[in-house]
Amino acid sequence: MTHASPLSSLPRHAVVIGGSLAGLLAAAVLAGHATVTIIEADALPDGPEPRRGLPQARHTHLLWSGGARAVEEILPGITADWTAAGAFRRSLPTDLVSKTAQGWLPRHEEMQFTIACSRDLLDSVVRSRVVGLPGVTTLQQSRVRGLEGTAARITGVRADTPDEENRLIAADLVVDASGRGSRARSWLEALGVSGLEEAGVDCGLVFATRIFEAPEGAHALGFPIVSVQPDPRVPVPGRTATIVPIENGRWQATLSGTRGGRPTADPESFIPFAKGVRDPIVGELLEGRKPLTDVSVTQGAASRRIFFEKADLPDGFFAVGDSVATFNPLHGQGMTVAARGLLAVRTLLRAKGLSHAGIGREAQRAIAPQVAAAWDLAASQDLLYPGATGTKPRPGTGLFNGYAERLTAGATTKAPLTAALLQVITMNRAPAHWLSPGVVREVLRASDRGALKAAPLTAVERTVAGLDQDGPAGTGSPLGAVDRAGRAR
Repeated sequence: MTHASPLSSLPRHAVVIGGSLAGLLAAAVLAGHATVTIIEADALPDGPEPRRGLPQARHTHLLWSGGARAVEEILPGITADWTAAGAFRRSLPTDLVSKTAQGWLPRHEEMQFTIACSRDLLDSVVRSRVVGLPGVTTLQQSRVRGLEGTAARITGVRADTPDEENRLIAADLVVDASGRGSRARSWLEALGVSGLEEAGVDCGLVFATRIFEAPEGAHALGFPIVSVQPDPRVPVPGRTATIVPIENGRWQATLSGTRGGRPTADPESFIPFAKGVRDPIVGELLEGRKPLTDVSVTQGAASRRIFFEKADLPDGFFAVGDSVATFNPLHGQGMTVAARGLLAVRTLLRAKGLSHAGIGREAQRAIAPQVAAAWDLAASQDLLYPGATGTKPRPGTGLFNGYAERLTAGATTKAPLTAALLQVITMNRAPAHWLSPGVVREVLRASDRGALKAAPLTAVERTVAGLDQDGPAGTGSPLGAVDRAGRAR
């Protein structure tokens, strides 16, 4: 006698447009309430391989602890799966050498963490888990033409599939997770939905990434993530350089620059560009390393947000991930915003169920706070760069930015402020946490007296990387050798 799957009798069906990280997590959240069809334009790879529809995967990606914890709740055991596949769980700020706009962060014991690996590996591990869930199927190499239904109710989608053009796929709920190229706004407007407001910020950012062979012994040592960020308060192009240790003994190095200071695809200028940012440490670490790829360049990384939650959306629809908001990738917010938003949707579905009237609109409103917090932090900074264009920030943003700058300066010398900074940056707490009484007291007492003057690499790390042990990059600085807390020794 055979037994039907407990999901086989469920009368409800959900369609998820897009099989990237946000779409996969949406499918996982919905799988307990309906059968799910993921419609994906690409052929999904079996392992950690590049995907045409995700060109930004070529650049460094860090999944902050706020996002990793959310994915772990949705897919228990996923962190162990990532590390088993070759990803690294890196402690913050212990395994981080980062020059913020206000200076170097000390390397205290773990306060938060990040998952470091290639985006291809990160997605492939999640994909293997989600497509194996009961009731989840994928319709690959298929493109959605539009939404089926009315301005009051979405009843499915029309899609071109390998077997049929303009195929009607009925659904009780449609989730748009199709990313930066989403056409959801035009689809909804074609049905008569109005009030879809949009905001945007463009600082002219360009990214260039190259993968190098890591120094022998660097991965075994637990070599830190190294990052030099721009200072948006200075009226010059914002340029960055970052190294992230990834699977298979490699370093993924990403450069970025705004108008007037952009990197190019020229391999000969990659390391000189890295040396020319606010501190040369990334370029010096890469010098002499064997390149394993060409330089990949991405332009047009403008930020955009559609305020779906403010519109009178039809029932049976919501959008998530980059379909709602695309962020300046420097801030590392996209994956975490999507994961935390979908965790909020899971809570809503468990409380009210998929059949609840207006569940799509409520899901969109549940996602909005995560999007808003990240958008306000990132957009207000991006508008400071020369030539930046976009929607003006909300009144009072300048005052908050000034306070945040003082907090970040304090984080270079005071551990409680380092912890407060990381709690918000990694999206474990909302920015309002910075205004809590205990944090405000620390900010008022903070100064940058005693802040680190050089990159806090340990003597062992400098040796493995082949740097001059007498000081950073051969400067002879006595701060070249530090312990993991970033103290000179």
